[in-house]
Amino acid sequence: MRRVARGPVLVLTFDPRRLDCWWLNEYVPELFLGEAPRYPTIDALREAIGGATRVIPVPVPLDCVDGFTEAFYGRPEAFLDDAVRAAQSAWQFAEAEAVRSGLAGLADDLADGMWDRRYGSLRTQPEHLGAIRLVVGTPS
Repeated sequence: MRRVARGPVLVLTFDPRRLDCWWLNEYVPELFLGEAPRYPTIDALREAIGGATRVIPVPVPLDCVDGFTEAFYGRPEAFLDDAVRAAQSAWQFAEAEAVRSGLAGLADDLADGMWDRRYGSLRTQPEHLGAIRLVVGTPS
């Protein structure tokens, strides 16, 4: 990347070590086990970019309209919608039974209020710092 870029190199990515660090991992851990190997590590990106690099965590706003998984950190009901999951590639890498079981657990916890007792503050949390990172490399 550094060889062909004259100025800064910017890479927006997910840190594979942070993909499972939020509540959805408790319901469908297989989702992140299949997703993490798809992303290069931050260290590998830094090496590929070369020069001086900075890694900046990117906050996701509660009202984010993009359909990626973390965009729904405070809207758990969205994961019960087949159309939402169909628009997110991560779900394709988990076994159907694991997804079905995890979503059943989520539906139960939403119905009886358990999810809100444990994570309800996320419904009004303005931003979430999850796995999204901006890697910025500048020439040496």
